[in-house]
Amino acid sequence: MTENGKVTIAPDEQGNVIRVSKNNPEFGHVRLTQEKVGFGSGSWVKKSSRSTLIHGTVEDLTAIGIADKKELPGQIIIREQLEAFSGDNPDRDLKIAGDTGIVCCKHGEPIYRKTFYSMDQDEGDTLVAHTNSDAIREANGAPKRTTISAEQIAELTNPTDEEPTTSRRKKKEVENQVDIEDSIEEIEQEEEVEVEDASFEL
Repeated sequence: MTENGKVTIAPDEQGNVIRVSKNNPEFGHVRLTQEKVGFGSGSWVKKSSRSTLIHGTVEDLTAIGIADKKELPGQIIIREQLEAFSGDNPDRDLKIAGDTGIVCCKHGEPIYRKTFYSMDQDEGDTLVAHTNSDAIREANGAPKRTTISAEQIAELTNPTDEEPTTSRRKKKEVENQVDIEDSIEEIEQEEEVEVEDASFEL
């Protein structure tokens, strides 16, 4: 569950809403920001700040009257994918794991991450789960996770001078089987004796 704050227009230091490109004054962009609060399954609250840019010609941006606005409807969403968003500068949108400098990857493929403005309040984020958690933990100085099998857990929880539970169970089953077989053999022997006695009397 996520609660969205308002999408706010952020002017530059001079108060300009439309930021004109230094390389080409015909084009410009508007910076948007939004606060989001997410509620995870573990009842943890996570607050995050998002930002993105709206691009266009200065003429078009001026025509929609955005310079006179302070807020916009909609939300800022995140899109992650395995293909670069930019062909000229693909490294610009690489998803980096915090301050580690490690690129998040899925099975060796780098993940690209970018924010977009959407007028659809119901549109959700598109996320790609990374698979290089061990490299990220190592960069953070955390130990790698290890997987312990059920057999290893049994060996750790049972004293060395005692038989494992499985072995004791199998041994008990064998003993019970022997007892059953002995009982059956005794019954068969008794029946044979009774038959012999009867035939002998005849």
